[in-house]
Amino acid sequence: MALGLYTAYNVAATVASVPAGRLSDRLGRRGPLLVLAGGVGAFAVAYGLFALSGALVVILAVPFVLAGIGIGAVETAQHSAVAALAPKELRGSAFGLLATVQSLGNLAASGVAGILWSAVSPTAAFVYLAAWMVVALVVLLVATVRSGGRVDDDEGASAQPR
Repeated sequence: MALGLYTAYNVAATVASVPAGRLSDRLGRRGPLLVLAGGVGAFAVAYGLFALSGALVVILAVPFVLAGIGIGAVETAQHSAVAALAPKELRGSAFGLLATVQSLGNLAASGVAGILWSAVSPTAAFVYLAAWMVVALVVLLVATVRSGGRVDDDEGASAQPR
């Protein structure tokens, strides 16, 4: 069962990645943030469904596929968003900061979710993770509105709509 679910996750991530990148390019300067927000939204729904679902493979397949779509969009758009939003002279530092925040965030989220899973319940762990995805989604949407399309127009910035 686990092999099939993770295969579905990876297939969904693979299938979502190129269209997510293309959509990011077509949506103009805010495209990377919008695609990133879409991926985070998919994760939020997936975690919410994990919190509510039972052990039936058919029911579990939906959040696994949504999480795959989420990672396909997030991994595609996050670096593009940094390249589009960071000043040219700080892009290397911005990518380093992205990696640092991701690593520390993954460590903290995994630790807290693991403690919640063990001490309270798996549902509590997934509710916690879904809540953080909702917070991230709100932050991304606010950042998208505030960016107002202001990015550098040199190499590394996202492409304009065609």
